[in-house]
Amino acid sequence: MKLHHVRNATLIVETEERCILVDPMLGSAGTMPPFSVFKSKAKRNPIVGFPKESKGILEKVDHCLITHLHPDHLDKAGKAFLKERQIPITCSLHDEKALSKAGLKVAQVLDYWKEEKFLGGSILGTPATHGYGWVTVLAGKVMGFFITLPDECSLYLSSDTIYTDDVRKILNEYKPNISVLATGAARFDFGKPLLMTLDDAISFIHDSPGKVLANHMESINHCPVTRNILRDRLQKEGLRNKVWVPEDGSIIIP
Repeated sequence: MKLHHVRNATLIVETEERCILVDPMLGSAGTMPPFSVFKSKAKRNPIVGFPKESKGILEKVDHCLITHLHPDHLDKAGKAFLKERQIPITCSLHDEKALSKAGLKVAQVLDYWKEEKFLGGSILGTPATHGYGWVTVLAGKVMGFFITLPDECSLYLSSDTIYTDDVRKILNEYKPNISVLATGAARFDFGKPLLMTLDDAISFIHDSPGKVLANHMESINHCPVTRNILRDRLQKEGLRNKVWVPEDGSIIIP
């Protein structure tokens, strides 16, 4: 398995048999408005361009996983890419209607905690709570995925979530070899954070049975936790060797 970190939550999982795109935000820098104008510097999103290193592997994509429909996980360019190539999509039952209406090829729909066959292995839709307090109502329904593929590491895509009992259940009972964690602590100009606080992310990492890939940093203007902030905290906690903190366009081989 190779994990291609593109930027933000966009990830490509490459195996000998498949090439799976996760949450495609494929547009150029500045194609979306700022998500914060007071608490963070009001830059247009994405605040970085699409990495040239990822363009080649993008051409090999043959399936897509979508955790939810926020534009930093599925933008106009991502939709156009999926539609033009009619790439099969696996998604939450809450997103099926909107994706199909947009002309995308929904091949598999998941409900929470119901395991299904997936590309020769299995996939489980896992609950994700997108924020603390009432802000989660505005954020809407989100789904993570626990995936097993033949002769590969098990993979937990936790998605945009805070640290809940459901997330703990995946770590403790399913014991993923690799977990992908959104660590940018995204926040609007109002309400509580939309993602785990840095303290909760550290707790997640402590509790993870395997390695953790940290993403959702330095691509969208409302994410205050940077790679350096995370690395410094990991060093203090003695967790630096347990976590990959990839640069955009880099490849991780577990």
